[in-house]
Amino acid sequence: MMTPEKILYETEVTATGGRDGKAASVDGLLSVSLSVPKSLGGPGGEGTNPEQLFAAGYAACFLGAVKLVARTRKVMPSAEPSVTAKVAMGPVPVGYALAVELKVDLPGIEKAVAQQVVAGAHERCPYSNATRGNIAVKLTVV
Repeated sequence: MMTPEKILYETEVTATGGRDGKAASVDGLLSVSLSVPKSLGGPGGEGTNPEQLFAAGYAACFLGAVKLVARTRKVMPSAEPSVTAKVAMGPVPVGYALAVELKVDLPGIEKAVAQQVVAGAHERCPYSNATRGNIAVKLTVV
């Protein structure tokens, strides 16, 4: 288990009502309604869900790691890079599990080089470190 040597940032979010409730950060910058998707037996609705929030966080964090690795290797994309996180949830023998696909677009960078950048980002990203060995994560260079 990895433990940070020094805490650089900390946040706190409280959820109420479960998957059909609300979540808000202590600083007030995040305040979202939650809805159970129809595919999970819920009513759907206007709210987001934990999987979407996880996908947003992982995609943004991984993109930061991609940009860092690209800079350190002096590889510059020809346009703004992007990461799309596809998060899936389904049953396992006991409970449920997640699976993730990270689709990384590094415009103007040769695919083999882009794959090296993505592999380096996967070694550095805190979300990748948190999920490694716990859930399936597929890396795709688009």
